[in-house]
Amino acid sequence: MDFALTPEQLQIRDSVLKLCAGFGDEYWLKHDQSGEFPEEFHRAVAAGGWLGIAMPRDHGGSGLGIAEAAVMMQAIAESGAAMSGASAVHMNIFGLNPVVMFGTDAQKRRMLPPLIKGEHKACFAVTEPDAGLDTLNLKTKAEKRGDTYLISGQKIWISTAGVAHKALILARTSPRDEARDKTGGLSLFYADLDRSHVEIRPIRKMGRHAVDSNMLFFDAMPVPAADRIGAEGEGFRLILHGLNPERILIAAEAVGLGRAALVRAAKYAKERVVFGRPIGQNQSIQHPLAKSWAELEAAYLMMLKAAQLYDRGRECGIEANAAKYLAAEAAFAACEAAVMTHGGMGYAAEFHVERYLRECLIPRLAPVSPQMILNYLAEKALGLPKSY
Repeated sequence: MDFALTPEQLQIRDSVLKLCAGFGDEYWLKHDQSGEFPEEFHRAVAAGGWLGIAMPRDHGGSGLGIAEAAVMMQAIAESGAAMSGASAVHMNIFGLNPVVMFGTDAQKRRMLPPLIKGEHKACFAVTEPDAGLDTLNLKTKAEKRGDTYLISGQKIWISTAGVAHKALILARTSPRDEARDKTGGLSLFYADLDRSHVEIRPIRKMGRHAVDSNMLFFDAMPVPAADRIGAEGEGFRLILHGLNPERILIAAEAVGLGRAALVRAAKYAKERVVFGRPIGQNQSIQHPLAKSWAELEAAYLMMLKAAQLYDRGRECGIEANAAKYLAAEAAFAACEAAVMTHGGMGYAAEFHVERYLRECLIPRLAPVSPQMILNYLAEKALGLPKSY
């Protein structure tokens, strides 16, 4: 059993870190303070061909696996770009997996190349104010009129909608009580985000200001039937194929963020001298950082296991969810320890760890809460009764 990255994966990591070196701490601090989307970073990632790392070669991608994509996303976060850098490209990496797997050849030719080239940005419009994780109770409707659907309803916590050209939208095409089973009646669309029919309302939030989060209000937004992915009413089953990759990538990003925090904390602990000795000589400083290092490494291994299982076409739901849970909790502990190691200076923006702490809450909360993951693991891994 070999836990080492392959030579190709190491090359990916080195290349991505080299790219990210052109976007240092001051770049991310500036964008965190201004709230501007990191366009230059997004363009550089696209120009390097990285947006298509897990997309088919036939459509301009690299044809690699989720393991390679995870290596890439971890490197981005670990560089100090944290969740701001990762979230700027996150949706483009995994979000169109339903199109890759279930789209027609014509849809793939039309939809994938612009995303891979960075000409289009996409957002993932699923979550709703009254449904949250209860996806089967979505209320947004897509009413068919001839060869066009009219989409009306609300979505919430939609990242990058403010800069997106396209949206992957899950909407109800038939009432839930008329569906043949509990997962039916929902359809998936990949469509232009027509701002004449959708209001995009930014949400003021705690962190990751460089990447917007929004409420969307759809008012009869027309979507051609040619933009529906898969069969009508099968949308829920289609998006399931993107859930495990997203959890794996979120885990990778959380590990990267936690590692970035530990690097800063260890450096400060070696340099900061109090009472005639570096504070890193004190076990009260050493132990939390060492504990976080061990937790991050364990989460990293679970993330790699989940990614390898996925790429081999094997069931990986338990591992992907466990990786997301472990990585998010470890990242939170590492970022908190980094702030505490810096003492009062940890609260200062110029030392960056306060930004890490604010951003590390994202992988804890999204795309699924730690409590729901524990519910899932209790049921699937331990065979306990379903609690939700």
